[in-house]
Amino acid sequence: MARVETGSQIGSRKKDEGGILETVKVVVQALLIALVVRTLLFQPFNIPSGSLIPTLLIGDYLFVSKYTYGYSRHSIPFSPPILNGRVWASEPKRGDIAVFKLPSDGTTDYIKRVIGLPGDKIQMVDGILHINGKAVERKRIEDYQTTDAYNRPIAVPQYMETLPNGVSHRIIERDGDNGYWDNTYVYTVPPGKFFMMGDNRDNSQDSRDESAVGYVPFENFVGRAEVIFFSIDEHASAWRVWEWPQTVRWNRIFNPIR
Repeated sequence: MARVETGSQIGSRKKDEGGILETVKVVVQALLIALVVRTLLFQPFNIPSGSLIPTLLIGDYLFVSKYTYGYSRHSIPFSPPILNGRVWASEPKRGDIAVFKLPSDGTTDYIKRVIGLPGDKIQMVDGILHINGKAVERKRIEDYQTTDAYNRPIAVPQYMETLPNGVSHRIIERDGDNGYWDNTYVYTVPPGKFFMMGDNRDNSQDSRDESAVGYVPFENFVGRAEVIFFSIDEHASAWRVWEWPQTVRWNRIFNPIR
């Protein structure tokens, strides 16, 4: 026997359908807003390696501003080939910490400090950075407490380095001034490209290694690191909320990145 719906049943069904459609609409709107924010304003990143110690630590979560350098195809999720070059472009400044796409594959995210601008000559001599033939000021400060390759606590030399434009930041030299990349030839930064380095000078794969990273095209920049919004010990799991009182680095949250 066929079932006949009453008026009240039909009204209830339409109300349910309307509620589902309203929910779907709200979810779609929220996703679109999130996409716009991620593409045009800020994108979250986390730090998986120690190449920027002591400035950024493994387990730091940060916001990167997308608008600072303008927009390229790498500003959009999955880097679709719909833009050539950059629009509303503003070049990175020396000393910025920036996220970029690895030039060799155009997909892997790297984060390093801008050291060399187009046309600069960059060289490392006995651990001291030279820009355009002049040694960059470097002042020894207290040792930095970290761990070695076997997770044993060690103290390593730490310096305050001041770039030619006045930007000062800390660096460490885990192998002293005799590390593999502490003496190099002169790199001449090509037009439209930048020379990037980590603050952990003896443990950073950066522009000094031309076969792995090399010079970074302006188009490959994703954005500038702005602020740490969360930080957790590198050996902890962020999803273990009950461990946060002991594992979260509370003193790093909301720290601006310099």
